[in-house]
Amino acid sequence: MYSNDKDPNDLGLTLGMLTLRLWLAIRAIQTGIEKFAGEKSIDSTVVIDGAPNSYGLTEATAGKVYALSNYHGVPAPLMDKFANEPLIPGWGLGIYDAILGPVLIILGLTLLLGLATRFSLFLMGLVYTSLTFGLILIKQDAGVAWLGIHIVMIVMGLALAKYNKFAILHKW
Repeated sequence: MYSNDKDPNDLGLTLGMLTLRLWLAIRAIQTGIEKFAGEKSIDSTVVIDGAPNSYGLTEATAGKVYALSNYHGVPAPLMDKFANEPLIPGWGLGIYDAILGPVLIILGLTLLLGLATRFSLFLMGLVYTSLTFGLILIKQDAGVAWLGIHIVMIVMGLALAKYNKFAILHKW
């Protein structure tokens, strides 16, 4: 019926997998990078009628900056809530806080490049499941729902993995 028994829908499924992989990768990379975001106050001279004021007035504005010193895997307000949860050991929370950002960036990059896509998707699913566990404990139902959507997208990626033509390691 088709030449070489190829289904003409394979291209659509291949492009669908590529799109899903890109979305999940960018989401993970950007989320990981945002763990390094902070604010920096910048003083600038007040300008009146297009010229610097003669009184030496300055105004402080805050700008977003990225630095290793700004890193917080778990945002401070959530960290306090998690620290009070008896089901989360303090030592585990410290490790989780330290590795969450880098893990998201690494998994996002492996997914973006197509390095062991199935394995990367599975590990990403475990990360989102761990995030879900924490959010359930502190009753953040909206966050749990968003993470549930991410899990469904990961399952879709795993189901479409055989159409992952643009990958470096196909068997994983």
